[in-house]
Amino acid sequence: MRVNAYAAPAAGQPLAPTTIERREVGANDVLIDIEYAGICHSDIHTVNGDWGPQPFPVVPGHEIVGTVTEVGADVSRHRVGDRVGVGCMVGSCGECDSCRAGDEQYCRQGMIGTYAATDRDGTTTQGGYSTHVVVDADYVLSVPETLDPAAATPLLCAGITTYSPLKHWQAGPGKKVAVVGLGGLGHMAVKIAHAMGAEVTVLSQSLKKQEDGLRLGADHYFATSDPDTFEALADSFDLIINTVSAKIDVSAYLGLLAVNGAMVNVGAPAEPLSLNVFSLLSNRRTFAGSMIGGIAETQEMLDFCAEHGIVSEVEVIRADQVNEAYERVLASDVRYRFVIDSSTLG
Repeated sequence: MRVNAYAAPAAGQPLAPTTIERREVGANDVLIDIEYAGICHSDIHTVNGDWGPQPFPVVPGHEIVGTVTEVGADVSRHRVGDRVGVGCMVGSCGECDSCRAGDEQYCRQGMIGTYAATDRDGTTTQGGYSTHVVVDADYVLSVPETLDPAAATPLLCAGITTYSPLKHWQAGPGKKVAVVGLGGLGHMAVKIAHAMGAEVTVLSQSLKKQEDGLRLGADHYFATSDPDTFEALADSFDLIINTVSAKIDVSAYLGLLAVNGAMVNVGAPAEPLSLNVFSLLSNRRTFAGSMIGGIAETQEMLDFCAEHGIVSEVEVIRADQVNEAYERVLASDVRYRFVIDSSTLG
């Protein structure tokens, strides 16, 4: 079937309306009528070529919520009419150690990304800035009915990207967690860490979002542009989640960790980061990275968010506003995530 979509024709070019072909529904496939698609900073990095050459034209979008309209003969987990979601991957080998452990995002053969990746049939995957998508049922999530579908859409990337490291590094009561940056990822990290019971501090360049940060669940808020911040908070935190996709002074932030503390990068800057190794040796600190989460963990995150009433703060836009939205994301002019109303694709 051919469906309407918005695609980037080449690196750095504005997205434009187009049509793309979706494969026939196979025995283990689900056809989803997309309701909403979130805009992630990763989409912008990809279409701008920040992360290397891409198989243009590219239809971005890996935060997808919609309704099942058809299922394959072997599908039992999802039924027509169900509200479902699709995140950053639509396939993996299913056989390697990572896949068997439920960490499909670290598949040894390489997970199949929701867009700009090579699908199992050799075609290029195209993402959620479209009206419909066909996805292997094993990579389709159930979206709890209690969650607003537009506001739940960013959970499929921003939600799991922050939930996974918070859970892995055991954020919870008695733990001090700092979140670097209060953007699309950062505001989700604050909400989730707060719901887990941790003491949450936001570290942002300025205090302009302080009121928001405290409203979203932060206990403290500091400006990193103030050099006194790094003195006042030295050796303080058990866990730092760095959500920014820009170059930072890693060693300075590592200095904020207590003994056995960990700083985890979930933002993905295009430039390499460097550090002074003595900032790790001191206090037996760890500098780590984390990438989304497995399918089971993503479902766990959605259920956790439903239990705690957590959704993203969103601004819903028409499809023809996508290029303007990209510019506003780069200017940090969104609080805190853009979501495309897919009905405006025609």
